[in-house]
Amino acid sequence: MKKIFPFILFILVILAGCTTNAADTVDTPLYAGKPLVIGIIGDSPAVRENNVEFKNITFKQLEEVNNQSSELDAIMIMKEHLSEAAESKYAKVYKNPSIPYFFIESTKSYVPFIIEELSYEEVPELDNLNYVTGYFNTGADENQFQSWGYGLYNDKVNESNIKNVYTQIFTTIASSKI
Repeated sequence: MKKIFPFILFILVILAGCTTNAADTVDTPLYAGKPLVIGIIGDSPAVRENNVEFKNITFKQLEEVNNQSSELDAIMIMKEHLSEAAESKYAKVYKNPSIPYFFIESTKSYVPFIIEELSYEEVPELDNLNYVTGYFNTGADENQFQSWGYGLYNDKVNESNIKNVYTQIFTTIASSKI
């Protein structure tokens, strides 16, 4: 019995360690809405959905987005391109009521993207709990807008939680179409 007790204790410790990871993820339903086409600057993320297509675009195409808005449901700008995305010449694009924009892993909210006088580096970190920030000008007035913040479940960076955030974004895009 004395030899079995340490073995049982060891197994229980291992099992307890495995179950703590389950608390770091959440299982949510997939986005099942209409098919979406999302323009993306950067590498396309891995997502769970089959009804979402990512179309690579350049910053030059971003400037012409109003001409493309009929074919794109939204635009995502990945983390490695946030500094360039905050250049003043793009602020007018984001503030034009056409489609929603999502800034992936921006800890500075949407502020550096819509205020022409600020660079990405000049804006202090405003929200480190959001993994993604979304911005959508809903009217002719630049003060008519909607914004979203998407955090990771239990603030844990893992594949499951990141994919869940994208599912939430797809649902937002489908519900925010003009």
